[in-house]
Amino acid sequence: MFDRLKILYELQNLDDQLDELEELRGDLPNAVEALEEKIKGMKNEIAAKEKDRKDSMEKRKDNEEEIEKLKENQKKFKAQLYQVRNNKEYDALTKEIDHTEDQIGKLEAENDNLADLSKKLSDEIETITPQLNESKEELKVKEADLKEIIKANEKEEAKLRAKRKEIESQTKKPDYLAYMRIRKAKKGKAVATIKRSACSGCHNIVPPQRQLEIRRNNRLFFCEYCGRILVSTEIADKVDA
Repeated sequence: MFDRLKILYELQNLDDQLDELEELRGDLPNAVEALEEKIKGMKNEIAAKEKDRKDSMEKRKDNEEEIEKLKENQKKFKAQLYQVRNNKEYDALTKEIDHTEDQIGKLEAENDNLADLSKKLSDEIETITPQLNESKEELKVKEADLKEIIKANEKEEAKLRAKRKEIESQTKKPDYLAYMRIRKAKKGKAVATIKRSACSGCHNIVPPQRQLEIRRNNRLFFCEYCGRILVSTEIADKVDA
């Protein structure tokens, strides 16, 4: 059992060191991720607006072609007015002319709206594009800063991760699962020692009888206040030596 507790304390020490390296990166990883999401969103927005603008232009073109056809038909109807033989034919032709006029009017009105939409979309794209370029430049700077920090510590981090992998392989599965669960809940600190009769994690007093039991190093004990795994100073001293 002594070795199981010792391994957990070693694992915590390694994770503490890795956490310190992570802290050196500051908020850069989050900032880079946020910028990547922002850039992705702006690219998607521009692509959607470009598609809408293209669709509106194609629709205007189709409408213009339809207007030309309607105008040709209107000319034919008007020419036929001079050849009518009775009022019924005249009424039928004038009805067709009026209907064609209405269709042309609707299509021209739709094209005016499509032209306004196309202009609006173009203006919006022109507004977003500089913001996109600015975010891309900002991302380059932050990525370079992050890369520099990572590079400065990559050898040390690789060494620590290799050692952690080795220690993890020696950890019993139930112990590791408990360790990781507590580590997640307690923002990294899963194992604590007894300092001045208190848990080094939450600083609450550990009863004398419990301290005695912990010093025996024969089972896992958890702080009754914060839930961290408690190890004796003997184990801590042996690992830290």
